[in-house]
Amino acid sequence: MIQIREAVADDALYIIDFQQKMALETESLALDYHTLTKGVHAVFEDPAKGKYFVATEGTKVIGSLLITYEWSDWRCGQVVWIQSVYIIPEGRGKGVFKLMYHHIQTLVTANPGYRGIRLYVDKTNTRAQHVYERLGMNGDHYQMYEWMLGS
Repeated sequence: MIQIREAVADDALYIIDFQQKMALETESLALDYHTLTKGVHAVFEDPAKGKYFVATEGTKVIGSLLITYEWSDWRCGQVVWIQSVYIIPEGRGKGVFKLMYHHIQTLVTANPGYRGIRLYVDKTNTRAQHVYERLGMNGDHYQMYEWMLGS
Protein backbone atom coordinates (compact mmCIF):
# COMPACT_ATOMS: atom_id res chain seq x y z
CA MET A 1 0.00 0.00 0.00
CA ILE A 2 1.33 3.42 -0.97
CA GLN A 3 1.32 6.08 1.72
CA ILE A 4 2.21 9.77 1.64
CA ARG A 5 3.86 11.49 4.58
CA GLU A 6 5.84 14.59 5.38
CA ALA A 7 9.52 13.86 4.94
CA VAL A 8 11.93 13.88 7.87
CA ALA A 9 15.64 14.66 7.85
CA ASP A 10 16.42 10.93 7.66
CA ASP A 11 14.81 10.96 4.18
CA ALA A 12 17.37 13.47 2.88
CA LEU A 13 19.61 10.85 1.24
CA TYR A 14 16.64 9.52 -0.77
CA ILE A 15 15.65 13.02 -1.81
CA ILE A 16 19.21 13.92 -2.84
CA ASP A 17 19.46 10.71 -4.88
CA PHE A 18 16.06 11.33 -6.49
CA GLN A 19 16.97 14.90 -7.43
CA GLN A 20 20.23 13.83 -9.05
CA LYS A 21 18.34 11.20 -11.06
CA MET A 22 15.56 13.61 -12.03
CA ALA A 23 17.99 16.27 -13.27
CA LEU A 24 19.80 13.70 -15.43
CA GLU A 25 16.57 12.17 -16.71
CA THR A 26 14.70 15.38 -17.51
CA GLU A 27 17.44 17.86 -18.42
CA SER A 28 20.60 15.76 -18.92
CA LEU A 29 22.01 17.85 -16.10
CA ALA A 30 24.55 16.53 -13.57
CA LEU A 31 23.89 18.42 -10.35
CA ASP A 32 26.74 19.29 -8.02
CA TYR A 33 26.33 16.84 -5.13
CA HIS A 34 27.64 19.24 -2.47
CA THR A 35 25.35 22.09 -3.55
CA LEU A 36 22.34 19.77 -3.84
CA THR A 37 23.00 18.26 -0.43
CA LYS A 38 23.20 21.72 1.17
CA GLY A 39 20.02 22.74 -0.66
CA VAL A 40 18.02 19.73 0.52
CA HIS A 41 19.21 20.07 4.11
CA ALA A 42 18.40 23.81 4.06
CA VAL A 43 14.71 22.92 3.64
CA PHE A 44 14.76 20.70 6.72
CA GLU A 45 16.60 23.40 8.69
CA ASP A 46 14.27 26.25 7.67
CA PRO A 47 10.58 25.36 7.21
CA ALA A 48 9.94 28.76 5.57
CA LYS A 49 11.86 27.46 2.54
CA GLY A 50 9.39 24.63 1.95
CA LYS A 51 8.47 21.13 2.94
CA TYR A 52 9.26 17.74 1.44
CA PHE A 53 6.80 14.88 1.18
CA VAL A 54 7.61 11.28 0.37
CA ALA A 55 5.63 8.36 -0.98
CA THR A 56 6.38 5.02 0.60
CA GLU A 57 5.45 1.48 -0.34
CA GLY A 58 5.99 -0.63 2.73
CA THR A 59 9.29 0.60 4.11
CA LYS A 60 10.64 1.74 0.73
CA VAL A 61 10.66 5.42 -0.27
CA ILE A 62 9.47 5.46 -3.89
CA GLY A 63 8.91 9.15 -4.55
CA SER A 64 9.27 12.66 -3.27
CA LEU A 65 8.24 16.21 -3.93
CA LEU A 66 8.89 19.62 -2.47
CA ILE A 67 6.35 22.34 -1.82
CA THR A 68 7.37 25.99 -1.63
CA TYR A 69 5.30 29.08 -1.07
CA GLU A 70 4.56 32.19 -3.12
CA TRP A 71 2.69 35.17 -1.72
CA SER A 72 -0.16 36.27 -3.98
CA ASP A 73 -1.27 39.84 -3.44
CA TRP A 74 -4.12 39.24 -5.89
CA ARG A 75 -5.47 36.46 -3.70
CA CYS A 76 -4.16 37.70 -0.32
CA GLY A 77 -2.74 34.30 0.48
CA GLN A 78 -0.10 31.71 -0.27
CA VAL A 79 0.09 29.72 -3.48
CA VAL A 80 1.75 26.35 -2.95
CA TRP A 81 4.23 25.36 -5.65
CA ILE A 82 4.95 21.68 -6.26
CA GLN A 83 8.57 21.18 -7.27
CA SER A 84 11.27 18.55 -7.47
CA VAL A 85 8.89 15.67 -8.19
CA TYR A 86 10.51 12.28 -8.63
CA ILE A 87 8.98 8.81 -8.66
CA ILE A 88 11.30 5.81 -9.01
CA PRO A 89 10.84 4.05 -12.38
CA GLU A 90 9.25 0.93 -10.85
CA GLY A 91 6.76 3.17 -9.02
CA ARG A 92 5.56 4.96 -12.13
CA GLY A 93 2.15 4.19 -13.55
CA LYS A 94 0.83 3.23 -10.10
CA GLY A 95 -0.81 6.58 -9.37
CA VAL A 96 1.92 7.68 -6.94
CA PHE A 97 1.96 11.28 -8.10
CA LYS A 98 -1.84 11.36 -8.06
CA LEU A 99 -1.78 10.31 -4.39
CA MET A 100 0.88 12.90 -3.61
CA TYR A 101 -1.04 15.61 -5.45
CA HIS A 102 -4.28 14.80 -3.63
CA HIS A 103 -2.38 14.90 -0.33
CA ILE A 104 -1.11 18.41 -1.12
CA GLN A 105 -4.55 19.44 -2.41
CA THR A 106 -6.07 18.33 0.92
CA LEU A 107 -3.48 20.41 2.82
CA VAL A 108 -4.26 23.45 0.69
CA THR A 109 -8.02 23.01 1.04
CA ALA A 110 -7.74 22.69 4.84
CA ASN A 111 -5.57 25.80 5.30
CA PRO A 112 -7.47 29.10 5.02
CA GLY A 113 -4.24 30.95 4.16
CA TYR A 114 -3.62 28.88 1.04
CA ARG A 115 -5.17 29.82 -2.29
CA GLY A 116 -4.12 27.12 -4.73
CA ILE A 117 -1.41 24.96 -6.26
CA ARG A 118 0.99 25.66 -9.09
CA LEU A 119 3.80 23.76 -10.70
CA TYR A 120 5.97 24.11 -13.72
CA VAL A 121 6.82 21.46 -16.27
CA ASP A 122 9.30 21.25 -19.10
CA LYS A 123 7.62 22.00 -22.43
CA THR A 124 8.79 18.68 -23.83
CA ASN A 125 7.48 16.59 -20.91
CA THR A 126 4.10 15.85 -22.46
CA ARG A 127 3.60 12.75 -20.32
CA ALA A 128 3.68 14.83 -17.14
CA GLN A 129 1.48 17.50 -18.74
CA HIS A 130 -1.19 14.89 -19.45
CA VAL A 131 -1.03 13.66 -15.84
CA TYR A 132 -1.49 17.21 -14.53
CA GLU A 133 -4.40 17.84 -16.88
CA ARG A 134 -6.11 14.61 -15.78
CA LEU A 135 -5.83 15.86 -12.20
CA GLY A 136 -7.75 19.03 -13.14
CA MET A 137 -4.82 21.42 -13.51
CA ASN A 138 -4.42 23.64 -16.55
CA GLY A 139 -1.57 25.44 -18.24
CA ASP A 140 -3.73 28.07 -19.87
CA HIS A 141 -2.63 31.20 -18.04
CA TYR A 142 1.11 31.58 -17.79
CA GLN A 143 4.34 30.82 -19.53
CA MET A 144 7.38 30.84 -17.30
CA TYR A 145 10.64 32.62 -18.09
CA GLU A 146 13.81 32.40 -16.09
CA TRP A 147 17.33 33.67 -15.73
CA MET A 148 19.73 31.73 -13.54
CA LEU A 149 23.25 32.55 -12.49
CA GLY A 150 25.73 30.24 -14.17
CA SER A 151 23.33 29.22 -16.93
